[in-house]
Amino acid sequence: MRTDRKNPAAEKGSAAKNVLVQGSILAAASIIAKVIGLIYRIPLTNILGDEGNSYYSTANEIYSIILMISSFSLPLAVSRLMSERLQKGQVRNANRVFLLAMRFAVGMGLILAFLTWALSGVITKNIMNLEYARYGLQVLSPAILIFAITGVFRGYFQGFSNMVPTAISQLIEQLINALVSLYGAYVLYDYGKELARSGGDGLLAPAWGAAGATFGTVASVTVAMIFMMVIYSNHKRTFSQTLRADKTGNRETPRHIYRVLILTILPIILSTLIYNISNVLDQGIFNAILKSQGYTERQYATIWGIYSGKFRVLMNVPLSLASSLGPAVVPNLTAAIAAGDEKAAAETVKSSTRYTMMITIPCAFGMAALGGPIIEMLFHPESGVPLSAGIMQAGALVIILYALSTLSTAILQGLGRLKEPLIHCAIALVIHIFVLYIMLRYMRLNIYSVMYANCIFALIICIMNALSISRFIHYRQEIRKTFLAPLTASIIMAFAAFGVYLFFHLFLGVSLSTILAILFGASIYGLALTAFGGTDRKEISRLPKGHLIAALLDRIGVLRD
Repeated sequence: MRTDRKNPAAEKGSAAKNVLVQGSILAAASIIAKVIGLIYRIPLTNILGDEGNSYYSTANEIYSIILMISSFSLPLAVSRLMSERLQKGQVRNANRVFLLAMRFAVGMGLILAFLTWALSGVITKNIMNLEYARYGLQVLSPAILIFAITGVFRGYFQGFSNMVPTAISQLIEQLINALVSLYGAYVLYDYGKELARSGGDGLLAPAWGAAGATFGTVASVTVAMIFMMVIYSNHKRTFSQTLRADKTGNRETPRHIYRVLILTILPIILSTLIYNISNVLDQGIFNAILKSQGYTERQYATIWGIYSGKFRVLMNVPLSLASSLGPAVVPNLTAAIAAGDEKAAAETVKSSTRYTMMITIPCAFGMAALGGPIIEMLFHPESGVPLSAGIMQAGALVIILYALSTLSTAILQGLGRLKEPLIHCAIALVIHIFVLYIMLRYMRLNIYSVMYANCIFALIICIMNALSISRFIHYRQEIRKTFLAPLTASIIMAFAAFGVYLFFHLFLGVSLSTILAILFGASIYGLALTAFGGTDRKEISRLPKGHLIAALLDRIGVLRD
């Protein structure tokens, strides 16, 4: 590919910088939202218990899968199609994509919301082996329609490479979710207790508590939708002038746009569905095999509750970076490819991959080193700490590989290679299920089977995605600054943080010792990353107060020019 721009280097740097700026906005909001989610899950776990957590997580996992079928791919598809048309100056066609996508979202959302409510008992009892999760799934069914509408609005603004409305709506959504979920869980848990006294089934209390918690999702998505509607109505006043100024002759018909929209959505839906359905399949296989091995529903629900309610909640905090960079990467890569600027596309891929690894790798190693203390500090469990800590240690590699596979899938979609992620995820899923079954049935590794099978699943996707990306834009990822420097610095950080925890734990409590260890570890990581050449003066100077940080690192003698 060639470009006729006067200053391709400047354009390349501008494109990469825009991705990082917009991605950083969305990543910051997403991380804050995940932290809020982590904080409210602590009292929620105390209300529901591990059994209730299992019902709550099961309902949310099924809900997420249905969202992927109905509307989860819409923001990505809408942003990609709008960005492509805006790059060509076809403003009316871009707006028509938005309007027709909204009709599609409402239709699909209505149908799947009704089917979810009607079939909730069948799904939870016959597929998941957790019948009482149906209450939470029924409560969640209206959110399918509401989320679909909200997703199209988010895709609309992302098509303009504006991540701010999405970021703010996510923060609002999570705040409302936290407050309503806790209140709903508290009220309905007591209601379930009353039913248990008359009906004799002690699982009714955590089941109804989980249903109350899921109502937070419905309330929060509704508020987010209203917020996006208000922002859109304000933006539409100025956008109308741009629409009238569009003098391009090409006008796409609704039939053509629907066709393009569906052809864009289908590969994304299928690849996203396959990528994320693994957790639902994991739970179904896990529950079925443990049930055949003599475990009771309470026992395997408790184990899964620890995995889903503790490890996966913590895991989602660093993973939010990769999932946030995706929406920023897609429209920028689409615009770069449409303009024939392969250098800008390659720079976007390199920078987004590197920054994802710089943050994800130390988070994974930190969680592995301080897994037990973090669990004790946040959840104060009466039992199950060794299992929780073991899951955190085994899950370190899962976090890194899932972050990289999530980002690389978004990169391929931004490059217009929609079939490749689908094929890669399908191959990985088949191998994943086979490995999981062998480890559970014959090796009897219990919940660790899920961890190891997930590592293999994500690793296969990472390798196949990387090969496809390098073939399409002919780029090679820089290894030392992207992988080796963060890895080396993270290993040093993990040992240092654990040593600090052991020292302070001799005379301080778990919580204070853990906080000090985390803060010390973060400082050590920053120094080690700089010393090993993982970052340089120019990059540090771009940070808030970056010149002061650079001056301090100069005095220490670790900063390289």
